[in-house]
Amino acid sequence: MITISLCMIVKNEEKVLERCLQSVKGIPDEIIIVDTGSTDRTKEIAEKWTPYVYDFKWIDDFSAARNESFRHATKDYILWLDADDVLLEKDKMALQSLKSSLHSEIDAVAMKYHAHFDNQGNVISSAYRFRLLKREKQYRWIGVVHEHIPITERDNTYQSTIVVTHQKENPKRSVRNLNIYEKYVARGGTLTSHDLFHYGRELASNHRYEEAVDIFHQFLDSPHVSDEMRLFIFNELASCYYFLQNIEQEHQITLQSLSYDMPQPVFCCRLGEHFLRQGKVEVAIFWYQLAIQIPVSYSWSVDKNPFRTWLPHKQLGLCYEMKEEDRQALKYYQQVLEFLPDDPEAKQKIQYLQQKMKA
Repeated sequence: MITISLCMIVKNEEKVLERCLQSVKGIPDEIIIVDTGSTDRTKEIAEKWTPYVYDFKWIDDFSAARNESFRHATKDYILWLDADDVLLEKDKMALQSLKSSLHSEIDAVAMKYHAHFDNQGNVISSAYRFRLLKREKQYRWIGVVHEHIPITERDNTYQSTIVVTHQKENPKRSVRNLNIYEKYVARGGTLTSHDLFHYGRELASNHRYEEAVDIFHQFLDSPHVSDEMRLFIFNELASCYYFLQNIEQEHQITLQSLSYDMPQPVFCCRLGEHFLRQGKVEVAIFWYQLAIQIPVSYSWSVDKNPFRTWLPHKQLGLCYEMKEEDRQALKYYQQVLEFLPDDPEAKQKIQYLQQKMKA
C-alpha cells in the first residue's frame, strides 16, 4: 500500500475546508495546508485536522504556493485538492482502493474533474487532471494562474475512474485570475502557449471578446498545438465572434474545425443553428442528429456535455415542430427531460403537443 500526503493551498475557505477534508477522511497519511493570508477561521479549522499548517505570503503566483505545499510532503505520493473540491462517497471508496492497489511504477494518476454544473446538478463541463503524483519525481507547478504540472511521455501515467467534484460556494465569475495575468504581463512576464490558452478564456469570460480573439489567435500560432486544444479554442473563438455579432466569422471558424477531425458535437450544434437561421430545417436536423451520434473523441480537454445531450435534442424538437411532425417533436422534447428533468420549456412543449395531438 502506498502512502499519501494531501497538499492544499487555502485562503479564506472557512465555509468549505471542513467539507473537503471530511470527504477524504482516513485516506491521507498526512495533510499539508499552506495558508496564503486568511483573515477568517480557515487556519483554525485546518489546525483541527493537521499540525502541518504553514503560512506563505501571497505573491500573485499560484504555482509558487502549490510548490511550497509540495515541499513539505514526506509520503510516497502527493494528492492535491482545492478547498471547494470534494470526493463523493463512491469516489472516496475508489481512492481508498487505489491506495491499496496502485503499482509503485506509476508516476501520476489522472482523475476526472467535474468543474461546472447546471441548475439541476447536471455536469456541464469536466476534464481530466493529474491529481496523485509520485513525490520522488519532484514534480513542479508552473504558471502564475491556471497552474499545471508538465507530464511527459516518459512518465508512467494511469487514468483512473475517480471523480473530483467542484462544489464552489460562490459561483460568481471572479476577475482575480485575469488581474493576475495582467499584472504578470505588465511586469514583463512571458506568456507560454498554456498561458495564452487560459488568458484568452479569462478575457472571454469577462466579456472582453476582441482582446480574447487576439490572444486565441496567438495561441493557435504557437508551435506544437495539439488537435484537441486547437479544436477547443476554435469553439472559444466561435463564441467570441458570436458575441461580437460577427456571425460570418463564427461560421468560418466552425467550418475550419472540420479540417482537423470528425465533426465535434459543439460544432455540429453550431452548424445546426447556422442552417436553422437560413430556414434549411432538414439540413439542421442532419447536424443536430450527428451531435447526438458522434463518439466522444477527446476526454482530456473540457467536455461540453450539453452539446451532445439535451441541447441537440431540444433543437431537434424545434425542427420537427417547424416541419409539423408533432410525434417526432414530442419524442425529442421528452428525451430532453432525461437530461434536464425539470426543464420548464421542454415540459411546456410536451404539454402543448400532447393537447394538440388529442384535439
